[in-house]
Amino acid sequence: MNTEALLRDLRARLSDGGLHGCLLVRDLHTGEELGIEPDTQLPSASLVKVPLALATAERIRRGEVDGATTVEVRPGRITTPGPTGLSRFRHPARIAIDDLLYLSTCLSDGTAADALFDLTPPAHVTDILHGLDLRGITVRHRTRELSDTPVERFDAAQAHLAHALAIEAGTGGRGHRVPQLDTTRANTGSARAWVDLLQALWTPSAIHPDVAERVRGLLAHNVLRHRLAPDFSSDATTWSSKTGTLLNLRHEIGVVEHSDGQSFAIAVLTESLVPASVQPGADALMAQAARSLRDHLRQL
Repeated sequence: MNTEALLRDLRARLSDGGLHGCLLVRDLHTGEELGIEPDTQLPSASLVKVPLALATAERIRRGEVDGATTVEVRPGRITTPGPTGLSRFRHPARIAIDDLLYLSTCLSDGTAADALFDLTPPAHVTDILHGLDLRGITVRHRTRELSDTPVERFDAAQAHLAHALAIEAGTGGRGHRVPQLDTTRANTGSARAWVDLLQALWTPSAIHPDVAERVRGLLAHNVLRHRLAPDFSSDATTWSSKTGTLLNLRHEIGVVEHSDGQSFAIAVLTESLVPASVQPGADALMAQAARSLRDHLRQL
């Protein structure tokens, strides 16, 4: 199948599966890439924890922050499905900054992330990204806002109503009645911007090698592996990634490294058009689309 036919087929499969997808796969050695709407800005959800980890690690390297310093973290006390780690704690805990980095990135712990945002506020994270020649990702708010959406205001039996609102209350200019989905107010990034960040972490860039290695290690130990990982994990590959989920948004970014030396950066950002919380078929479809693009590039 030629490239144009492949892209048409993937668009149709995503649409038939109830997904609007923005994808980009890039060969990190040749720079060749394939994508679908790679420059569309979408809310980042928990993907924002990757630039947060980068900014924190950079400040530790500079000596502005000591990773061994412990901070008292207030319990999240969240009881709705989804949040992990400190977000579900009932009592305060003292945690080292290095360990908050692990919890925030590898477990996608929002309370741990907000403890890091206390040290490096969103605007400072964006400034550090710009200082490292990384554009296209905007960090505007902490992760606490991600657990204060309509889905938390309905009981479990009515979760579909929150998803229906997420699907139907947007505007043509990507504004939204739900602020976390409004690209003028939310943390945002495009598939291309996320792939650019991954490329900067995996290949020589303005990011210090020690910082890049640390963030790569965190992504390699991501424990949320239900989305793209099944199609990119094997004895002959290493899959390092971060997921992002919010209402009808399902994202994942990552790098697959093959034992033959080939490496591909991948970003899959999607909006579901189906008002349901649990959609394993959507996760599988995302992975299949990303793998099809990777396979096509690998054959080239």
